[in-house]
Amino acid sequence: MTAAPVLCLASQSPRRRDLLWQIGVPHKVMAARVDESLLPGESPDDYVERVALEKAVTVCNGGERLPVLAADTAVVLDGTVYGKPVDRADALRMLGKLSGRAHQVLTAVAFATGQTVALRVSASTVRFRDLTLPEREAYWETGEPRDKAGAYAIQGLGAVFVESLSGSYSGVMGLPLAETAELLRTAGIACWQGRRT
Repeated sequence: MTAAPVLCLASQSPRRRDLLWQIGVPHKVMAARVDESLLPGESPDDYVERVALEKAVTVCNGGERLPVLAADTAVVLDGTVYGKPVDRADALRMLGKLSGRAHQVLTAVAFATGQTVALRVSASTVRFRDLTLPEREAYWETGEPRDKAGAYAIQGLGAVFVESLSGSYSGVMGLPLAETAELLRTAGIACWQGRRT
């Protein structure tokens, strides 16, 4: 029997759900409807922090009684944020820019209750090997890049592009577990209390 939810995850990302289950945190899901557009002059750090906070607060203020956990991830290269690709050409362009270079992945995690909001940010560096155009095209055809920041998934087929990673693997996936566990511990929520059935 699965334990009752102890928080609400403000995300429909199956990766974030799986990561929460990995650390044994029973939860329910309620997607947050927020504008994820980058504001003029906004830094990548400010961007992921703002969007994660908006997601958490939106769901919390919408009447959710459980504490709310939200996250936002951005791939950053030369100060430019690479979000989810809008189409095939955009994905091929992004992957071409990341090819043979190191980029940063920022993930902000926000935790909101009716009284408080807390935030942590994870920063990781991922280096790609050189990618040929045919393999970028073949990767697009798998369907995986379509809804991923930077047009790749480190935990999926895109793993073959990664030469090295410095930082948080789970953070690159979209929910840094060390930072998440710290936020939960501070709020009195334990990990390892539920299992998925």
